Amino acid sequence: MVANGTEEEDDKLVEILEANVPHPRVLNLIYHPDAEGFTDDLTAEEVVDTALAYTPFAL
Repeated sequence: MVANGTEEEDDKLVEILEANVPHPRVLNLIYHPDAEGFTDDLTAEEVVDTALAYTPFAL
């Protein structure tokens, strides 16, 4: 994915994303998808779909 905003705009969007999806490592989906079990970079749509589909579980 390519960022088109300023660093400040991008930082604000990251804050909004992290505050509104249940996935605890949503930035890994963007920057390190391999750490989340994906072999290829994800599209923006795939990041959102994966982040929203995450369901936390109790131990």
